[in-house]
Amino acid sequence: MNHYETVFILNPVLSDTQIAETVKKFEDFLIKNGAKMVAKENWGLKKLAYAIQHKKSGFYHLFEFTAPGEILTPYEQEFGRDERVMRFLTVKLDKHAVAWAEVRRSRLKTAKA
Repeated sequence: MNHYETVFILNPVLSDTQIAETVKKFEDFLIKNGAKMVAKENWGLKKLAYAIQHKKSGFYHLFEFTAPGEILTPYEQEFGRDERVMRFLTVKLDKHAVAWAEVRRSRLKTAKA
């Protein structure tokens, strides 16, 4: 099982319900295919560095998960097929990135408390 992180940007014209449905769709896809969710974050509406599909902002989400490597191809194909997704990026985390992600999550928890 490898450790991965996916950041994806959703279209800014979507309603809160549509955003929640889209996020749930990809989370369910991972779990159904044997992945284990480590963390997920909603970064909210952010301004883009450059226009994508004539949009200047988008809803950012982050998934951190462990999964077998063969799940990535169908997972990324699902992102490509979904018209609500403007961009996505999945990276494999090494041991240093995993440690940093844990530190970042603990900082977020203390900031919220």
